[in-house]
Amino acid sequence: MTVVACPTCAKKVEWTPENKYRPFCSERCKQIDLGAWAEEKYTIPAAAPNESQDNPLDDDQR
Repeated sequence: MTVVACPTCAKKVEWTPENKYRPFCSERCKQIDLGAWAEEKYTIPAAAPNESQDNPLDDDQR
């Protein structure tokens, strides 16, 4: 049996089909995580595109 840590509270959770909230320990932790996504607390860092990527044609080629 696999045991994982709940992503919200770090409580140990059995990874079994009977645990309908996996990887979370409870619906409460699942809802907390969903709320964080809805509030955009989780982001993926990205570099700002440079101008040459925004416009692939130079001014001379238009």
